[in-house]
Amino acid sequence: MHDLLLNLITQKVVLSDNDKDLCRKYFEPVLFPKNRIIEHEDKVPKYLYFVVSGFMRLFYYNNLGEEVTTHINCPPGFLTSYQNFINQTISNENVECITECELLRITRNDLELLTQNSSAFKDFSIWVFQQSLTYNENRSKELATLSAEQRYLNLMNNYPEILHNVPLQYIASFLGMNSKSLSRIRKQIIK
Repeated sequence: MHDLLLNLITQKVVLSDNDKDLCRKYFEPVLFPKNRIIEHEDKVPKYLYFVVSGFMRLFYYNNLGEEVTTHINCPPGFLTSYQNFINQTISNENVECITECELLRITRNDLELLTQNSSAFKDFSIWVFQQSLTYNENRSKELATLSAEQRYLNLMNNYPEILHNVPLQYIASFLGMNSKSLSRIRKQIIK
């Protein structure tokens, strides 16, 4: 399971054999069934997850008690309520496995040890943080400036595997619309 993570990292930084051993030491492999919430709101997130296989989401409940999906992750990639994980503060988000998921997870303390003991992992962590900021900026712009249909088309073109593996109500919420609107858009596109 560690090979996918190590391959991703070596695309950005050079890893020594010691760095690879540290990765295997600190990233714990886990398997979760579909529809399992693995980090709960009103708690401090315990882990940063690397998705080896499967689909996950971040979501919270709005003031009407409705689920709002803020992020859908497809492999490979990292997922947690990041700000709360890094600052070790209580999160208002849940982390859920949409499908069965093979994951590697690391605690905040172990991540700190890993980046202290490996300059390569420190550099890679900075790269991941930069990518996360860029993604979140682009997502905010899309939600503010694109029509619902344009947002769906972007998802369809950039992450088609989400459309085949994630329930429509989560996709609709992620795109900032309700399920009926998404169904209407999908029917228009098919015509």
